[in-house]
Amino acid sequence: MQNDENQTPDINDNQSADQDISIIQDDWSQLNKEKRKTKFNSLNRTDAEELFLNLGASDQYELISELSNLEIRSWLRLLAPDDAADLIQEVDHEKREEYLSLLDPQTKREVSALLAYAEDKAGGLMNSRFIRLRPNMNVDEAISYIRIQAKTQVETVYYSYVLDPEQKLVGVVSFRELFASSANKKVEEIMHTDTIKIPVDLDQEQIGQIFSKYELMAVPVIDADNKMVGIVTFDDIAQAVQEEATEDIHKIGAVETLDAPYLQISFFEMIKKRAGWLLILFIGEMFTASAMGFFEDELHRALVLSMFLPLIISSGGNSGSQASTLIIRAMALGEVKLKDWWKVFVREVATGLCLGLCLGIVGMLRIYFWPWRNEMYGDHYALIAATVAASVIGVVLWGTISGSMLPFILRKFKLDPASASAPAVATIVDVTGLIIYFTCASLILKGTLL
Repeated sequence: MQNDENQTPDINDNQSADQDISIIQDDWSQLNKEKRKTKFNSLNRTDAEELFLNLGASDQYELISELSNLEIRSWLRLLAPDDAADLIQEVDHEKREEYLSLLDPQTKREVSALLAYAEDKAGGLMNSRFIRLRPNMNVDEAISYIRIQAKTQVETVYYSYVLDPEQKLVGVVSFRELFASSANKKVEEIMHTDTIKIPVDLDQEQIGQIFSKYELMAVPVIDADNKMVGIVTFDDIAQAVQEEATEDIHKIGAVETLDAPYLQISFFEMIKKRAGWLLILFIGEMFTASAMGFFEDELHRALVLSMFLPLIISSGGNSGSQASTLIIRAMALGEVKLKDWWKVFVREVATGLCLGLCLGIVGMLRIYFWPWRNEMYGDHYALIAATVAASVIGVVLWGTISGSMLPFILRKFKLDPASASAPAVATIVDVTGLIIYFTCASLILKGTLL
């Protein structure tokens, strides 16, 4: 009984510690720099290591950047090579060599190789430590060899990669398949040769699409000589895909990508991130005033036309924003390629016409059957209704075409399609929408109001 009583507090203490770490992690993004360090330093070494390993590279660097080299080394050496490379990428260029010198020779070589690749490419995301087997090994030898390799910081033991003497990938075998096979069977007899592999320079967005399409846990990475140099695992790409999606969402909203959680961005930094695009859009909207000035004479002669300006402009902007958002997301998911622009164009023309016709009919009926139509719109209310309907059809069609084609134009010129943000498309359509509206008015109302 005494032993049981002595063990109970230990279990409760462990549960309490796990809960404390979980609470700190949940609140981490809301804590300022000083509070983060205070919380981190209050933990015992084991709990601190667990928390440290679960943080992102920027947060890890924030915690150790002001420590002594001896302390930094103890934390750096906890990390797998790819995670260490991510952390060192947060360090200023002039101090990177100092951090690299704190690693053991083998890890330093691996991390240096990873740093040669861009962080958003497969080479920058991969881990160079993985289970390697030879095709002529028998199952018993392979399992023993895996047991030895598992003592190092290999990324995963679920898959073993079969390499020839030139380090070229010839197959993949799972741990379960090895255990299920007879001891004397050769690895080459049970391995899978139809392996999905990715080049070192493949972008993280495309890697995410491959993981999603094939539901993989890990993908081998090969260099220009077809040699296997590492693996990208699901957890590596999950964070990268989240960052990519966040960046796209910010761009769609016409905001520069935030480098830290929302509440951690300083007031002036937030102004800087948002002011640039707003200024560009504001200057763009100035052309709206110029367009209205060009049609000033028509507005004087038919003041009633000004009543429908917000309706016309918003219809085009909304349809353009819808189209751009749909195409940007389809591109991000790999559902639409650059070569598909004509299919998208035809589809969006038909869609724009149908949507414009629906909105145009509603607008026309609203004017035509309004009980006080004569008092509000005058004796030519029927012609005004036709003008609004025709303008809405034209503006919605143009907005849809503009919103759907702009991402393709940006992709063609090697720019990010997400830059075709909804506000940017709306600004373009606002100016052109006015031209469409007053052109329709000039044609339909000529000889009556104009």
